[in-house]
Amino acid sequence: QVQFVESGGGLVQPGGSLRLSCAASGRTFQFYNMGWYRQAPGQQRELVAAITAGGGTNYVDSVKGRFTISRDDAKNTVFLQMNSLKSEDTADYYCNTNPAWENYWGQGTQVTVSS
Repeated sequence: QVQFVESGGGLVQPGGSLRLSCAASGRTFQFYNMGWYRQAPGQQRELVAAITAGGGTNYVDSVKGRFTISRDDAKNTVFLQMNSLKSEDTADYYCNTNPAWENYWGQGTQVTVSS
């Protein structure tokens, strides 16, 4: 069964950094495009970073230059390095394929940026 397990979130001050991890299971994900999504309170879920099976990356404008998505296909794991965090990055973060498999959202990991 497909499963995504996100980890690495927490409380961080503005300007700080976090590294999120997503352990994927149930398939060999090296052939799939993957993404990190976030959902802030009262907002719709949005795709913030994407990585193709070949390693190409793309980012929403609000995180460009601050976030880096990467993948370790040997471990079926996707990462999101988040630097220079801002209060507006506060959200629950999820990984999934891109486009997302809607029936397989994980629990997510909460990121709170606050002083």
